Amino acid sequence: MTPFAIAGVQMYVNALESNVDGMIHRLDILMARFPWTQMVLFSELAPFGPLDRFALPPENETLEKFQAAARKHRVWLIPGSMFLKNPEDGRVYNTAVVINPEGEIIRRYAKMFPFRPYESGIAAGTEFCVFDVPEVGRFGLSICYDIWFPETTRQLTSQGVEILLNPVLTGTTDRDAELAIARATAAQFQCYVFAVNGLGAGGVGKSLVVDPTSMVLHQSAGQEDMFPIEVDLSMVRRQRETGMKGLGQVLKSFRDRSTDFSVYDRNSGTDAYLNTLGPLEVPQQGSRAGLHVDVPAQRVPDAPIFKGQEATPSFVHEPLPNPTAGTATAEGHPPAAPAAASPPVSPVKTGASGGSGPTHSG
Repeated sequence: MTPFAIAGVQMYVNALESNVDGMIHRLDILMARFPWTQMVLFSELAPFGPLDRFALPPENETLEKFQAAARKHRVWLIPGSMFLKNPEDGRVYNTAVVINPEGEIIRRYAKMFPFRPYESGIAAGTEFCVFDVPEVGRFGLSICYDIWFPETTRQLTSQGVEILLNPVLTGTTDRDAELAIARATAAQFQCYVFAVNGLGAGGVGKSLVVDPTSMVLHQSAGQEDMFPIEVDLSMVRRQRETGMKGLGQVLKSFRDRSTDFSVYDRNSGTDAYLNTLGPLEVPQQGSRAGLHVDVPAQRVPDAPIFKGQEATPSFVHEPLPNPTAGTATAEGHPPAAPAAASPPVSPVKTGASGGSGPTHSG
């Protein structure tokens, strides 16, 4: 067994003031309660919230505080991420750092897939983040929306990553979709997934820890939470060798594949369909983008029908071809003569409006 204890911290994040002291305070509490913790992961943009107006230079006092805290508690620390501005070109990156127990920053990772078009002002990173914890195993880091693109995890796990750390800031209605993606990622790539979300301006919570069989080891609700989980890296290695529950050996199957994927060659033309999807932009009110067809407007009744009010039919039903169809009769007795039928009425088409001109959508 190769055990290692990782704690996630789901905390309330303010948008307009620093959360750094609060993070260090929670780290102190966590280590007092669970001194066996060896690595601590906070949520995306936890230190200063989601506004890039608070972007800092790559070297700053906040990072020094986190380095001191990691050194004090002798833990690996990933303090979420923060906006860092490149002093040479002014571009802003959503950047996470990995701090070792000696207080040294050993890796920096800039989010590859900013949540565009909503994060259109944030530059995209191009370098993957892989690091080793000596005598334990190999870790990889992605940030929030990165996990929606399986290519990112494919690159990491193909380099031997056994635990995917995924700090998140999701305050939108798609968090449940992310939970499904986290579980699928764990199964597809036979790795642990730690997806830590924030609260308030930092998200809706629901942090998640998943093992390589896609089993949920812990899921937070909508309140502050500290959750140390001891993982077993030998389980990852065993599963990758023998398959999940002795079944699918997906990493080896990918290694031994009989085909390569032309979609990754930008000049192949395989992805031509993607160019028909329109620009990457925020939808506007009443947008009908992507429908490609005009939908006829439905006729609105002249007056609403309220409970207890008898509705007046707006059209007359067509008579049945056989007026006696569906009418039970006593044995030996002919059916009663039908009542005088109403004159036939032309059928009405759903959505059609009066007049001879064409109809248009609203």
